[in-house]
Amino acid sequence: MPENEPEELAADVGATVAQLMRHLRAASPQGEFTPTQRSVLSRIDTGGPATTAALARAELVRPQSMRVTLAALEERGVLARSPHPTDGRQVVFSLTDEGRRTLAAVRRAKHDWLTVAIADRLTAEERRTLAAAAELMRRLTQE
Repeated sequence: MPENEPEELAADVGATVAQLMRHLRAASPQGEFTPTQRSVLSRIDTGGPATTAALARAELVRPQSMRVTLAALEERGVLARSPHPTDGRQVVFSLTDEGRRTLAAVRRAKHDWLTVAIADRLTAEERRTLAAAAELMRRLTQE
């Protein structure tokens, strides 16, 4: 089999990763969260409490759009606001206990779906190939 040209391979990998992400989102018990809401929850979980402006910059959206996202998450009880520790004009958002439980359930469902799919659909040799491909993808995403 001839080697794929980088352009063709990039298109194929991109489309396949997008399809995998759709499957993972569908496996989530919290399917009613938008991708941006899930991303914000994950970002706050890993990076700690954050301001609206910081989250908007990180998510590449306007602060007005981020305010709508944060309000929806706060209304659902997964985020809470508190005063900024050094700037009284700002607030920071952090995960609530419910937010941590929700995020853990989402991650667990995605992991479980992928574990079952790998076990049921791939041979041992294919799993070894997938492990090698995962390492290559890690190298591609290192900066």
